[in-house]
Amino acid sequence: MKYLYLVRHAKSSWDDLSLEDAKRPLNDRGMRDAPRMAKRLKEKEVTIDQMLSSHAVRALATCRNFSDVLGYPEENIIIQPSLYHASEDGMLQVVHGLNDTLDTVMIVGHNPGLTDFANSLTGELIANVPTSGIVAIAFDVDSWKDITWGEGKLMFFDYPKSRVRE
Repeated sequence: MKYLYLVRHAKSSWDDLSLEDAKRPLNDRGMRDAPRMAKRLKEKEVTIDQMLSSHAVRALATCRNFSDVLGYPEENIIIQPSLYHASEDGMLQVVHGLNDTLDTVMIVGHNPGLTDFANSLTGELIANVPTSGIVAIAFDVDSWKDITWGEGKLMFFDYPKSRVRE
């Protein structure tokens, strides 16, 4: 079994409109929501083997919040520039490239690709993964390369303003 946790970056700041999109930091709500959502994962006793994040400041800050709460070494976070506004096909390429010794992986990225990716993997219809939202998907495979569209089982979808839908 392989387990994939898709996390949309926390809410970002638009205070400085001169910043490039990739350099926008988290706003106050994002700084509150990211650790709160990470605590929800910790309550489920989720252990992550590998964390990957877009290079965008808001995504990396979200990933670091999750690593702090989950006890994942921050220096082991893999910054994957191709996750920045990646399409669902682009995200699948990243997943197919994962080492098969890893069973549980977290990817921190961006919409609309993240929502599209989750829907394509599970065959579910999530209208939108909100900021700090988590989509947990299980795959009955031994290799990440064997993951295909519609074969994932949605374990849960959670976000700051909801309680878990299981």
